[in-house]
Amino acid sequence: MAAKDKVDSYLMVNQKYYPAERIPYLKEKFYNMSESQFELVACTELKDPVVLLIVSLFLGSLGIDRFMLGNIGYGILKLLFCWLFIFTVIDWFIIMKKTREYNFQKISLIS
Repeated sequence: MAAKDKVDSYLMVNQKYYPAERIPYLKEKFYNMSESQFELVACTELKDPVVLLIVSLFLGSLGIDRFMLGNIGYGILKLLFCWLFIFTVIDWFIIMKKTREYNFQKISLIS
């Protein structure tokens, strides 16, 4: 079992990377992990929602933000219809939430 103080410290430092409503679930999951599994979680590279928002603001019409999240299909769609800007504007409002969900899914795969 992972030490509770390590888990609490990790979540305090990295809470901006996860959806706020999922923090209690992650805390419980991390408490029940072995030390080696938790070390794997602590070493996992997470996407910063603020960085993705900045990328979305400047390069979002080219789909770069979605390519960074692994949404290749949606990134291509944005690239093909970049002249409309509708997908870009929509992403300005949802990209941070999508980034946090991406990080949550990435961590959820570690069991």
